[in-house]
Amino acid sequence: METAILIVFILGYISIVMEHKLVINKAASALLTGALCWTIFAFFEPDKHVLGHHLAEHLGEISGILFFLLGAMTLVEVIDAHHGFELIVTRIKTKNKAKLLWIVGLTTFFLSAVLDNLTTAIVMVSLLQKMIDNDEDRWLFAGIVVISSNAGGAWSPIGDVTTTMLWIGGQVTAVNIVKELFLPSLVCLLVPLLLLTWRVRGEVSPNEDEMDQGGPTNPREQKLVLFLSVAVLIFVPIFKTVTHLPPFLGMLLGVGLVWGIIERLHRRKEEDERKRLSPSKALQKIDTPSILFFMGILLSVACLQSAEILPHVAQWLDQTIGNESIVVMSIGLLSAIVDNVPLVAAAQGMYSLDTYPTDHYFWEFLAYAAGTGGSALIIGSAAGVAAMGMENINFFWYLKRVTWLALAGFFAGALVYMAIMGHVG
Repeated sequence: METAILIVFILGYISIVMEHKLVINKAASALLTGALCWTIFAFFEPDKHVLGHHLAEHLGEISGILFFLLGAMTLVEVIDAHHGFELIVTRIKTKNKAKLLWIVGLTTFFLSAVLDNLTTAIVMVSLLQKMIDNDEDRWLFAGIVVISSNAGGAWSPIGDVTTTMLWIGGQVTAVNIVKELFLPSLVCLLVPLLLLTWRVRGEVSPNEDEMDQGGPTNPREQKLVLFLSVAVLIFVPIFKTVTHLPPFLGMLLGVGLVWGIIERLHRRKEEDERKRLSPSKALQKIDTPSILFFMGILLSVACLQSAEILPHVAQWLDQTIGNESIVVMSIGLLSAIVDNVPLVAAAQGMYSLDTYPTDHYFWEFLAYAAGTGGSALIIGSAAGVAAMGMENINFFWYLKRVTWLALAGFFAGALVYMAIMGHVG
């Protein structure tokens, strides 16, 4: 049984990695993999009651993650529909490359901690398309956006889906992950910025074709929706801490509140305009395949856990490598090649909270490594894939110009965290 499940999982993994070569959406591959793994498990498990118990238990955890992501994506789409992000991007005035580099990097870093790294990358690359006409310059800045969005997402419980998974799974707490990972994540960005500051010269020229702005909302509505949505995202960790209820309930509470306020805000507008600005329209624009991809992957990993395959892998890693820091950094660098979501999900299945309790060094370091390691390759993170798609960035161009910066930041931040925790030497 274990061999059959592993073969299906590995083949599914390969099909996800080779998505563009096979011309099969990774969501389809993930769903097929998850369903087949559990089907094989069902054939070999004689006690169907135990099988149903395992599946129901995992489905409860998985649905919590999916509802959380659904709510967060809805809020982001609502902000975008109201042109709320324009309030941020229009305040960046400088044309000096070095100054703009720092403004873009730090803005992305903090914005991704409040939104998420994928959304932030999309917003900031859209900004760069308005501000920078030269392709090479824009690609370099987009590379910094990828690094900074991943670094900014790693230290926030709502900034990166893998950190969110660890938070919802009980491996880390919101306050502690911010406190322990903020400095290492900041160093992960500052090192590339410092290295690039001495290499960029001159000014950028704006892209006149992209400078048009405007929309169906006025500045008051833009500000209200932006600040209200961001306040909800910040409120969710507080809600979990105070009530001890799952984060998705806090997210759904916030989405319901924003939804009601928006409906009242636009009640006197024309019906077509009201529909365009409604959260109902935002739900239609959500990247549903991404939600289904997460579901398929998490189902697959849950099957590996229930079949007791992952604990055996953990035991093998401990016996072969031994050093938990090297194990975590290996997972982080591997996330540049394969998706970090299944890697973190696998780690959650391999190591129990009895082995590594909540807020243990291992989990915090995993959040950092899985969040930032994907920046090493353009296809190694959702932010990188988004930037690649929006700008048609060449894989090998990124490998030559940005990878070394990302790796320098990754190792620098890792050393800072290990030093803080007393694991150096």
